[in-house]
Amino acid sequence: MSTLSHRHAIVTGGSRGIGAAIARALLAEGAAVTLIGRDQARLRETAAAMGQGTAYAVADVTRRVALAEAFEQARAIHGPIAILINNAGIAPSSPFHRTDEALWASVMATNVDGVYHGTQLALADMRSQGFGRIVNISSIAGQKGFAYCTAYCAAKHAVIGFTRALALELARHPITVNAVCPGFTDTDIVRDALSIIREKTGRNDDDAMASLLAGNPQGRLITPEEVADAVRWLCRPSSAAITGQSITVAGGEVT
Repeated sequence: MSTLSHRHAIVTGGSRGIGAAIARALLAEGAAVTLIGRDQARLRETAAAMGQGTAYAVADVTRRVALAEAFEQARAIHGPIAILINNAGIAPSSPFHRTDEALWASVMATNVDGVYHGTQLALADMRSQGFGRIVNISSIAGQKGFAYCTAYCAAKHAVIGFTRALALELARHPITVNAVCPGFTDTDIVRDALSIIREKTGRNDDDAMASLLAGNPQGRLITPEEVADAVRWLCRPSSAAITGQSITVAGGEVT
């Protein structure tokens, strides 16, 4: 299929996990893809593995000037931006009484400000082309609460609010804005969470995993490819009527 031929997609946090799976899915649809991230070596390796049609640029999404420069590098290679996947995120956990200002600010800067910066930097291209797809990777933590993740839950709720508001603002334009909300997904972030559970509680691997999956009716981790399939669908021209939505990919877990 080549439903996205001649469309340039940027994926932040694109060097691994969900971001890399989304990039592969968009490449399969015919898009040209630019990966954005902080780790140049990992970006280079991932882009090389994906092959033709893939570029990368180094930037921290919390740094507006650096991100703008990365977007300009991307345009020089693949042209105007038609698709933006705001995927970059961090997920530290901490009891609220130990959540200091530095942790709070870091989570908000990456998970919320990064979405704001990226979207503002890409929107003019979408308006000029008469086509745009913005997909924000939120989380089921943006739809419900989880203990010891106050900062993360607050940030991901903010992303959903951002998505709903901007979708209304752009509804009369051929630009859609949606969020995808994965449940616990088989990525480095979840593996780190399992390590923390084991370290702090003394649970074994099976018990630690069971605690994460307690609310999932399917009793399993989501795969990055399952999240990517939802994003792929939202980016197609045929999904023009889907905007302002939060698509949950969580094995039947409901809020």
